[in-house]
Amino acid sequence: MAHTVTLEDVARRAGVSPSTASRVLSGSIRVTARKTEAVMQAVQELGYSPNQIAQGLARGRSMNIGVVTQDISSVFYAEMLRGIEQGLADSEYRPLFISGHWQVAEERAALDALLGRPVDALIVLGGHTPDAVLQLLATRVPLVLVGRAQPPADGSGRPSAYSLRVDNALGARLGVQHLLELGHRRIAFISGPPDHVDAQERLRGYREALAHAGLPLDPQLVLHGDFQEASGEAAVEQLLTRGSPFTAVFAANDQMAFGARLALYRHGLRVPQDVSLLGFDNLTVSAYQTPPLTTVEQPTRQMGHDAAQLVLSVLAGQPQTQPSYQPRLVQRDSTAAPPASTRP
Repeated sequence: MAHTVTLEDVARRAGVSPSTASRVLSGSIRVTARKTEAVMQAVQELGYSPNQIAQGLARGRSMNIGVVTQDISSVFYAEMLRGIEQGLADSEYRPLFISGHWQVAEERAALDALLGRPVDALIVLGGHTPDAVLQLLATRVPLVLVGRAQPPADGSGRPSAYSLRVDNALGARLGVQHLLELGHRRIAFISGPPDHVDAQERLRGYREALAHAGLPLDPQLVLHGDFQEASGEAAVEQLLTRGSPFTAVFAANDQMAFGARLALYRHGLRVPQDVSLLGFDNLTVSAYQTPPLTTVEQPTRQMGHDAAQLVLSVLAGQPQTQPSYQPRLVQRDSTAAPPASTRP
């Protein structure tokens, strides 16, 4: 059986004590250049790999960051998880991912599972966990929320969570304004779940943009999906069944826009010649649709990266800043002026 190289082996080869070798490798205390060089040379010659878990436990850390996402298979959350990985890449910390599937009970089970590992901090992406639970979690470990508001202070002076969010209402207003400028007046909106904060804010932005333009809100043009492709397809089918005319569809996320595109195709409606189509998120795959999707961008991967960096700064006792994000319109080929026959 091959011999496992230990810290004692390294110290022996370098001619120093194990404690000195440990200080060199952890960087916790300055060691003379001669001893540092001897230790590093011994590490290279012996092929020693420090046990990061053991090092972390010695410092009172697990070196794990718990991450509760909603669906690991989701294109949207995959982008954010990749950002978290990139944000932790140059650190000793590693993420532990678990899904909550948009269910309060499953999210709570996921949180309990992570805290039982244990973890040194938590990142929660969206979800429906009650504010009171988040307030309690923030007293146990540093907590960063992405895509939901910071829970209100409970007046106890206990630590609070950090929150990274984009202005969803502004993003929806940008999207509607783009369609209005093209000449659309009958704009259907596929919202997300009624109890989802992002969905509520995007629907509010849609309503505000119509009101600002002096256009009435037609309830027949507002539908709800679940942010998944199939619900976007079903929403367009419902729109066509209702028979209320529309020249553009604004989906509250790109994935529902993909489903809406499929339904329009199956009914022989061309995008954008017959119906313009607009999404929200600017997922990487949106640029590779047919036609490429016009969408409102939120910096999904950047937000994941920043959440990881914020956690690291909290754990290191450094000053924290919570970045703010502004949505922007990314115009591609799925939106155009409405057909001449439908213009007022």
